[in-house]
Amino acid sequence: MRDRLHGLRSWLMRLLHRERAETPPGIVGHRSSWSKPGRVFVMLFGTVALIGTGLLLLPIAHGEENGATVVQALFTAVSALCVAGLAVVDIGAHWSVFGELVILTLIQIGGLGIMTLASVLGLVVIRRFGLRMQLSVQTESRTLNVGDARGIVVRILKVSLACEAVTAAILVPQMWLGHDMALDTALYSGTFHAVSAFNNAGLSLYGDSLTRFAGDPLILVPTAVASVLGGLGFPVLLELRRHLTSPQRWSLHAKMTVCASALLFGGGMIAVTALEWSNPHTLGPMPWQQKLLDGAFHGIMPRSGGFNVVDVGAMESSTLFCTIMLMFVGGGSAGTAGGIKAATFAVIGLVVWAEIRGHPNVHAFGRRVSSGAIRQALSLTFLSMTVIATATIYLLIRTSYGLEQVMFEVVSASGVVGLSTGITPHLPEDVQVLLVILMFAGRIGPITFASALALRERTRRYDLPEARPIIG
Repeated sequence: MRDRLHGLRSWLMRLLHRERAETPPGIVGHRSSWSKPGRVFVMLFGTVALIGTGLLLLPIAHGEENGATVVQALFTAVSALCVAGLAVVDIGAHWSVFGELVILTLIQIGGLGIMTLASVLGLVVIRRFGLRMQLSVQTESRTLNVGDARGIVVRILKVSLACEAVTAAILVPQMWLGHDMALDTALYSGTFHAVSAFNNAGLSLYGDSLTRFAGDPLILVPTAVASVLGGLGFPVLLELRRHLTSPQRWSLHAKMTVCASALLFGGGMIAVTALEWSNPHTLGPMPWQQKLLDGAFHGIMPRSGGFNVVDVGAMESSTLFCTIMLMFVGGGSAGTAGGIKAATFAVIGLVVWAEIRGHPNVHAFGRRVSSGAIRQALSLTFLSMTVIATATIYLLIRTSYGLEQVMFEVVSASGVVGLSTGITPHLPEDVQVLLVILMFAGRIGPITFASALALRERTRRYDLPEARPIIG
């Protein structure tokens, strides 16, 4: 056993440093090693989802009076592990304390494990392509040491636990003293929602999400801040921690992520607040101070937070469409958020801007964005749109709901957001299974797909004659 562990350690070191030494016994050939991390991750992710499903099917997880079907357990486990936030049953009412702890553990594994893997894969990609990859818009950070995998995991753990602890430290006293909860209930609820917020899970112990806390800044503000921090991505968080007051030292990825996120957060808060200001079913009856707070909260949550303080199904059609667009983009790379990611959105916007100005190359913050990053951004966006369109058509065929509700649910699932117009529990089981697949693909797809594109890049020894098709 010791020899096997030594051989595995040697293989991992060669994988990180691109050594060409012979593969140790028991390890598959080195030429396929670059594609293995993504495959292994998918297998492990699926295995944990099945284990979680099995645990939620145990009578102790739901009690004999409630029961749980395979689809309910699978949907809940995948939603928690993918930090998606959609639910087919009331989490607090249907599952026992044991079941809720299983869900909380899956949320922590999903958020923390995804961040760890994404960061490590990003560093492997950086090492593989050197400076060229560092200048491209990838999940990378110039402050990270390529070979310091253990240090990366430790730092992720510290950041995650610290953010969750600080959030819980604010939520628990307010739930206890401000909302008349028993101390043990407040401690449990505050911790659960702090973990769910930082990991952008959006799962709540209450059937109405955080509606009972509407207008309470000591609940909504820390929840929103935790969601934003988790959604920025670990590489960006680490850079901000080291060079918060020196933006000129940030990597291209950090600058693009921060700028795109600020634009989307600000635009989302203004749009949701303005569009729902007079809606009698949402913000309309509230005082103006609460309208601003709840509207801003809802403007942040579509970036993958997933909580709500008003009835999403009662929102205006214009608000729902804005929310769909925000959910499609999502948060930052190598974090707990979903979507095509802020950096991808920024790259596409810069491509359009360069084309409008007639520039042959795409530039941002004193750097030229590589053609490989542009191709990956366009490919990821196109595939995401195709998946959403296909799933939306299927739901329109299988259900009686309108396009607006169906597309909202599909984008929320694929973007692992968790917001819902309320139709998820009423969907047929085959449609719920499709949403499970969308959540799974939405969580692991962008990471594995982007890594696969980068790792498969080859230098072409020849090129074909150029031709220009008619565009537009």
